[in-house]
Amino acid sequence: MRLVIYLAVAAVACAQTPDPAERGYAALRARDYDAAISAFLGAPDRANVRKDLAYTYLKIGESELARDQFHEAMRLVPGDVTAALEYAFLCYETRQQAEARRIFERLRKSGNAIAEQAFHNIDDPLAEGIARWRKAIELGADNFSVHFELAVLAEQRDDLVLAAEQYERAWRLIPARRTVLVDLGRVWKAMARADDADAALLAASRGGEPRAAEQARELLPSRYPFVVEFRNALALDPDNHELRRELGYLLLRMHRQDEAEVEFRILTQTAPEDLLSATQLGFLLYARGEQTAAAPLFDRVLAGADEDLANRVRAVLRMTQILRPRAGASAPSIDAKIMAERSIKAGYIKDALKYLEVAHESDPGDFEVMLKLAWTNNILHRDPVAYRWFELARTSPDPKIAADAEKGFRNLRAATQRYRSSLWLFPMFSTRWHDLFAYGQLKTEMNVGLPVHPYVSVRFVGDTRGAVGTASPQYLSESSFILAAGVATNPWRGMTLWGEAGTSVSYLKGHVTPDYRGGLSAARTFRREASRWNAAASLDALYISRFDHDFLVYLQSRGGYSFFNWNANLTADVRRQDWANFVETGPGLRIPLPQSMYMTFNALRGRYLIDNPARRATFSDLRAGFWYAISR
Repeated sequence: MRLVIYLAVAAVACAQTPDPAERGYAALRARDYDAAISAFLGAPDRANVRKDLAYTYLKIGESELARDQFHEAMRLVPGDVTAALEYAFLCYETRQQAEARRIFERLRKSGNAIAEQAFHNIDDPLAEGIARWRKAIELGADNFSVHFELAVLAEQRDDLVLAAEQYERAWRLIPARRTVLVDLGRVWKAMARADDADAALLAASRGGEPRAAEQARELLPSRYPFVVEFRNALALDPDNHELRRELGYLLLRMHRQDEAEVEFRILTQTAPEDLLSATQLGFLLYARGEQTAAAPLFDRVLAGADEDLANRVRAVLRMTQILRPRAGASAPSIDAKIMAERSIKAGYIKDALKYLEVAHESDPGDFEVMLKLAWTNNILHRDPVAYRWFELARTSPDPKIAADAEKGFRNLRAATQRYRSSLWLFPMFSTRWHDLFAYGQLKTEMNVGLPVHPYVSVRFVGDTRGAVGTASPQYLSESSFILAAGVATNPWRGMTLWGEAGTSVSYLKGHVTPDYRGGLSAARTFRREASRWNAAASLDALYISRFDHDFLVYLQSRGGYSFFNWNANLTADVRRQDWANFVETGPGLRIPLPQSMYMTFNALRGRYLIDNPARRATFSDLRAGFWYAISR
């Protein structure tokens, strides 16, 4: 009975999953930081584990992630001074000075000398800056920069009342600076003035700068605003015409027509250029039978530049619609194109996309805008959309736009089309073996929308003499057609993992044998723009079942100027077969030809890395080859 209990306890103990933290520490000792981080993240919530995870993040340069882990350790053990200090210092490094100052201030009250010094290092410059800007205001300075700088320093020093006051004064001086309204909303939110904060953020989210609108939406509730919130925002920012117009349409949807009419009347008085509001108010009055009151509004719209609105009015009045030349709408397109260009230069790609879409709506025949829409969507990893824009832009009458679009279209075609077939051929003559070798592959891949894709393939590896395999390494010529089906990953930073299973058919003896192979392919080219100096390296690590289940590595590199280069190659295998382990180097010539073709000439001197008395340890080889590739 005791034996049974002992065995049961032992089985339970063996079945227990080891502590992830222990695996993390083992990986840390081996300096495998990625494995350590993965293990620590799966560990139970223990403060010491969180701190060690933070230190691991610091080893790989992830300061923000380390900061968050120290904060988690503080939550688990509020009295952990070490975690608090580390968190505060990292807050300061990651530009969260206000939070760093708060932590140092709390710690210094307990007599911590390090926290005391760090607190003064942050607080003293802030206090001096606040005093300096206040003095400037007392002396009569009343511009945007003075109030904004004072507000920033006050917020960092947790003087939220002063920060809110100065942010508001700065914004009142330049209302177009909507980002300041976002700052004001953030400070009011920290002061628990929720209604005021929502009003400021809602006003910033409508009208003005796209960047400010995006920042404001991140701080606002995810739901749509209520009517009272619109009214609070308008009380703060009464000149926000876009906000008032949206409120008017909201009231119409809620069947509160009288209130909506009030908002549209205000817009027609304060924003005469707002033809949309004038049209809407005119429709409301006309439907109520007040044609006389609606007439001036309709006249304003008919005299304006908005063709669509004018034709809507003509339709209501049963007038003949007028189609004006598209040239009249060119100004908005030009303005949107300019704003898109500025947004791209500033790095605001999403904003640029919005402006480009507006420009395309204004002038659908502008091929330059189509091309920019294609590249912008490509940058945002929206390749299917980019592909369609490239397809449109490549029909441009401008040769340069058409050529650029054609290039992008071809680059994305493989990523968007369902099936893709490719063929490559590489015949090569070698003086070392006095033979002509030929290599080639025909492959059809299927795009399934996943990180991996299936394919079918036919390879050819052979030589003209047909007897190389008896006297030389089998890697040069397998004298076979290889039919296979496999799976490969999509290329990532020049790397591809692949594996396939198939059948090798010898064209000499007719033998049919199973063939399994797979591995890693990686390639990288280094070349500066407008420079003829270049370098390239490729790595193929592959398993081949036919070579006695061997694993081989081919490393090829070259560097040079224009067509001329110097080669350095290495071949090695796991089973240490003498023919598969050698190095070679020498000059070469690579001549590009049209249509994905080039010729190569290489003069190589090599040495085997494993001795074999049956042959010389060194060799020389002159190789001439021809490469051709095509894809559809």
